[in-house]
Amino acid sequence: MAFWFDTNGRRYEFRAGQHADFVFPRPCMGSESDNSRTFSLASSPHDKEPIMIAMRMRQTAFKNALKAAALGTKFIVSRPRGSFTLHTDITRPAVFIAGGIGITPIRSILQWATQERLPHKLYLFYSNRETDDAAFIEDLESMTVQNPNFTFVPTITRHKALARPYEKSHVNREMLTRHLLGLNGPIYYIAGPSRMVNAITNMLNSSGVNEDDMRTEEFGDYNLYQNSAQTGQATDDNRSDSEL
Repeated sequence: MAFWFDTNGRRYEFRAGQHADFVFPRPCMGSESDNSRTFSLASSPHDKEPIMIAMRMRQTAFKNALKAAALGTKFIVSRPRGSFTLHTDITRPAVFIAGGIGITPIRSILQWATQERLPHKLYLFYSNRETDDAAFIEDLESMTVQNPNFTFVPTITRHKALARPYEKSHVNREMLTRHLLGLNGPIYYIAGPSRMVNAITNMLNSSGVNEDDMRTEEFGDYNLYQNSAQTGQATDDNRSDSEL
């Protein structure tokens, strides 16, 4: 489910792929410490629409309170942070590997790169159990038309009879080799559940890919945890938190 936050005409600057804390203005779960959650920004910095986040909806106090919030409810949003952002070397392809809701920061990067008409070769391997689990599928398919440098490879792991020509397994070495010119040239961006991120990084390591060429973000139930050893330090532009 997606949620939009209006900035009331104020600029909220961020880099595609970053994340921020979203804070209820009053406790929704009994204590202020439970009142904040970290979400990736799924929108592009160039989008004219309000800030967008997206999440899997489960029966939790925070998500239920967010879903029930009335239009016009004000939230405090922290400064954006994170280094899960597109590299500048246009000679090296960017290979994005997303699992489930891990697509959110990647959707931001791809949308921004398409709007910027960047020359980077972009590949997205997007893994879900079922087709209904795949978020932003229409947006991503539309980007393949808008951006000739973008290749989209969706894969469904619990496939039945698929109406579209999707891959039908977890992302693995054979799949990557089939779609890429080589495994050692690109920069890899891997986002999703911890188990999936670990499996992909181990597979790439065993294939000879340098750890410096992998950037990861792991998603839990709420919080997004960043592997600073592989993504670098979070940026800090000294802006104060904003009330939206």
